[in-house]
Amino acid sequence: MHYVPTLFLWNQLLVDDRSYKDFPNISWRWLDISKNDKTLINEKIRAKEVRLIDVNGEQLGVKSRNEALDIAANAELDLVMVAPNAKPPVCRIMDYGKYHFEQQKKEKEARKKQTTIKIKEVRLSPGIEDHDFNTKLRNARKFLSKGDKVKASIRFRGRAITHKELGQKVLDRMADECKDVAQVETKPKMEGRNMFMMLAPLNENK
Repeated sequence: MHYVPTLFLWNQLLVDDRSYKDFPNISWRWLDISKNDKTLINEKIRAKEVRLIDVNGEQLGVKSRNEALDIAANAELDLVMVAPNAKPPVCRIMDYGKYHFEQQKKEKEARKKQTTIKIKEVRLSPGIEDHDFNTKLRNARKFLSKGDKVKASIRFRGRAITHKELGQKVLDRMADECKDVAQVETKPKMEGRNMFMMLAPLNENK
């Protein structure tokens, strides 16, 4: 069994996108687990008795804490509490360093695939002129082409609130002009003196 000061190594693996399989001779159970990890493992487990599951998922029944620790140690693996609220708590025998490392790799890959979707607002008016509308339309299409959502809103001032159909017509026109790049996620609706509609890029769910 080799103890390796592996915090640097672990971080380097994550940066280099390498796998624990590239280092078969390292005892991964000795990885320096992050201080933010609250999982109870080995001597940190204080329960007098635990329900034990072995490395293959087989139920070994209720064991004393010391007996469970001995079984894990004899297998050169870790005792990990996986269900602390159960009575008695459930523990599993595993290579926790390797497991934790693989979880971090998966989380990193998931973050890579995530895209941040922003919401851009385009403000219109019930009686907007064609020139101004086309300017707003170009902006909306630009935002949508970048993968952002667009909130098209209309503010009714004074007595204009009595002609909501004019605002509805403007928003419907915006949706129609963007139908090749966007879908209506939220149909036009009122919020106080404002009417708004949400457009989402067509490729968002692809």
